[in-house]
Amino acid sequence: MKTNQTSNKILSGGGILAALASSICCITPVLAILAGLTGSASLFSWMTPFRPYMIGLTILILGFAWYQKLKPRKKDEIACECEEDKKTSFWKSKKFLLILTILAGLLITFPYYSKIFFPSFTKNAMKNTMVAKQKKITYAIITIEGMTCTGCEQSVNKAFTDLPGVLEASSDYNTGIAKIKYDKSKVGEADFKKAIEQTLGYKVIDIKRGE
Repeated sequence: MKTNQTSNKILSGGGILAALASSICCITPVLAILAGLTGSASLFSWMTPFRPYMIGLTILILGFAWYQKLKPRKKDEIACECEEDKKTSFWKSKKFLLILTILAGLLITFPYYSKIFFPSFTKNAMKNTMVAKQKKITYAIITIEGMTCTGCEQSVNKAFTDLPGVLEASSDYNTGIAKIKYDKSKVGEADFKKAIEQTLGYKVIDIKRGE
C-alpha cells in the first residue's frame, strides 16, 4: 500500500513538472516583463517544439496517477492493509491529486489567458496618445526573432507601449512581425531595439518605417 502511495506521489510531481516544462517558454516572457528580468524572455524559447510532447506526457502521467488512485484494490491488499495506511495523509489523497491536476491544467493553458497579466496596455496607449496630440505620428513594422506564443506577443506589446510616445502596438508570434504607431519626436528605432533586445532578450531583424 505504501509503495502505491509513494508511486502516486512521484507520478503527481512528475505530472506537474511536465506541465511546467510544456509552458515554461510562454511563462518566462510574462515574468520577464512583469518582474523586470532583463533579457530573459527568450531563455526557454528553444523548448517550444517540445511543448506538444510535454503536454502529452503530463496527461499520461496524471492519467496513470488517477488510475492508480481509483482502481479497485485486490482482496489481499485490503486484508494486509495496516491501520496506519487507512488514514491517508492529505499529500497522498484524491483531493491533493485533484489540486495538482487543476494546477497542471492551468500551466498547460497559460498561453491562452496570459493576456490578463497585461491590463495596462490601453491605459498606457491612451496616456501616450494625449501626450502626442498635435505631434508627428508615424508607423513602423518590426521583424522580431524569438517569439513563440501569445505570452511573447503580450510581452512585446507591453515593452513597446511602455515607451513614451508609442500609441499602439500589436504583434504576431507566427509571423514574427510587430506593428507600432508612435510619435517620432518622442521615441525612435534605437528605443524599439533596446526594448526588445535588452529588456526581453529577443532579436530585432528589421525595422521598416512609413508615414
